[in-house]
Formats: sequence, structure tokens, C-alpha cells
Amino acid sequence: MPGMDGAALLKVVRDKHPGILRIILSTHSESEAAFHAVPVAHQFLVKPCGQESLRSAIDRASRLNEVLNSKMLASVVGSIQQLPSLPKMCLDLQQALADPDVSVSRIAKIVESDTAMSAKVLQLANSAFCGAARKVSDIQTAIGYLGINILQSLVLSAEMFRAFRPSHPINGFSLEEHQAHSQLTAKITKEVAGNSVITGVGLIAGLLHDVGKLVLAEATPKHFANAIKRATEEKRPLFEVEEELTGVSHAEVGAYLLSLWGIPYVIIEAVAHHHHPERVHHDKLDLLSSVYFANWLAHEQSDPKSEDAGISTSPLDPEIVAQLSAEDRMTEWRAAADSAALELSAAGGAKK
Repeated sequence: MPGMDGAALLKVVRDKHPGILRIILSTHSESEAAFHAVPVAHQFLVKPCGQESLRSAIDRASRLNEVLNSKMLASVVGSIQQLPSLPKMCLDLQQALADPDVSVSRIAKIVESDTAMSAKVLQLANSAFCGAARKVSDIQTAIGYLGINILQSLVLSAEMFRAFRPSHPINGFSLEEHQAHSQLTAKITKEVAGNSVITGVGLIAGLLHDVGKLVLAEATPKHFANAIKRATEEKRPLFEVEEELTGVSHAEVGAYLLSLWGIPYVIIEAVAHHHHPERVHHDKLDLLSSVYFANWLAHEQSDPKSEDAGISTSPLDPEIVAQLSAEDRMTEWRAAADSAALELSAAGGAKK
């Protein structure tokens, strides 16, 4: 379109009519478009697009809209007096990356504006994760080794845990164990998804899949503690108890926050439905189903002495397993989960 591309048009539509479903038809892969085309579209379709693909995209977008526009969710989140805004560094980075001509030097200046984040980026660039042939001592070189997608995942995750720090301890919830589980889920998501999603998208979705727990732990600690207590006593999954108490779980709360922060909808969908993948039709492994399996595999790695050891994990949905032929790959995925847990444990990022 002369003077305006599809993403710009959908941004205008989103701002003027936020309730309208927005779908992009692109020559890029769905994941690539979701990560780079900005958070204005609910779904991304690849040309050529058949009727079933279009019908499925509309259905998935509608279901996500139903979750995010739930009156019960609005009521629960509305009880939180002040949700933090997207941290400035993340916002600056997001805006910079929306420019296809952005330079590495500009991105480096954004990272360098935060001393703590600069240290984390350099630490990761010099770790075995990156495999640098020599010591990396400047941010611009570090970004070149890491890549933009890994950098954005790292920044968003670190800022998220910095924004939410529960002021009082909650029995059955450990911030350190929560972060370790999130890191492990992210690494397993990368292995489960393979080439079906790009690395950055899988990492972000895995890191943020349980962010709703952080929101509830800080903003409604009594409610969250009560839900954990019941789940432990009744040996039931936490999300089931949460749904009984308020009609929504930490998954939807986290997705709601991410939607306010302008995170791409493909990630929001994975966060919102990671306990209920049956809400959407699956004919192939995608980001949502990858996070679903990765979260389950990460819980298999849990230390029996951990804070949440008494909370049960739901068994895998046999229909989802059958639809995606996941049983044939479970041995491979478990081996990847074992390897990821050992790597994080050796690095001090998780306990096994």
C-alpha cells in the first residue's frame, strides 16, 4: 500500500478499534512475522493460505480475545492497584527493533544505559552458551555474538523479575525456584519447538509463561497464598484451584499483563493457554503446544524438596498428544529436558 504498510495500518486499527481481530497474511514464516512485525496482529498466516488455515486463525484470535476481555479477569486484575508499565529499557529496545534499519551501535547504547543489564549481557556472551572464541569486553561485540532475539529475551526476562518482587514471603512459593523453572522451561521450549518457531520467540514465551504468579504474589499475596495452600493440601494443580476461586488462573493474569505491555500476541496466546492447549485447534507443533510440553517436562525435573513439591501437575492431555504425535518424541524431549536441567544446575541457575 502506498505510504503505509500492513503493520502500520493494523496499528491504526488497534488504536482506534482495539476489539477488532487483526490478522497478517505474509510471505514470512508465522514465527518470524510474529517476532519482528510488531505486536499489532493476533495471528499471522503464510501465503498461500487455505480456508481451513484462515478459519483456524480467526478461531484462535477469537478465543484469545475472549480470555483477555473476560469480565472476571478484568475484576481480578482490576483489584491490583497499580500494574507496572513496561520497563523503560524494554520499551526503548522494542521501539528500536521496530526499525528495520536500526544499527547495532544504537542497540548497544540502550543496553549500556543500564549497568546491571550490561553486566548480564557480557556475562552471557562470555559463557559456554555463546561459545565465544575470545573474551568479549564490549556490549556491541556481545550483541553480535548473542544475536538480537537472544538479547531481547534476556532483557525482557531480567526486567520482569526486577519489576515484580513480592514484599512478603509466601509459603509454597520461592522466587528463586520460580525463576529456575522459567529458565528451564525456556530451554526445553527451544528444544521441543525445534524449527517450528524461531529461538527468540520460544525463549521469551518459556521465560514468561508463569509471569502471572509474580503478579499475584506481589499484588494479591493473601489470595495467592490461599490458592497454593489448597492446591498443596488437596494435591491438585494450582491453576485448577485458582480457576475455582476466581474463574481465572495465573496464566490468564500473566497474558493480560503482557497484552498491556504490547508483547506479540503469539507469545500472549502461549502464556494464556499453556494449561489449556485444548482451547485451540492443533494440527502441528507450534509455540503454544511447545510451551505446554516444555512446562510439563520442566515440572518432571522438580526437586522433591522444593517449595512447590506438594502441588500436583496435570497429566498431559491424551488428545493433544495424539494430535501432534508427541508420544513418539517424548523420549527425545525428556533427554533434552535432562540435559537442560544439568546445564542450568551446573551454572547455578537451577537445582535438580
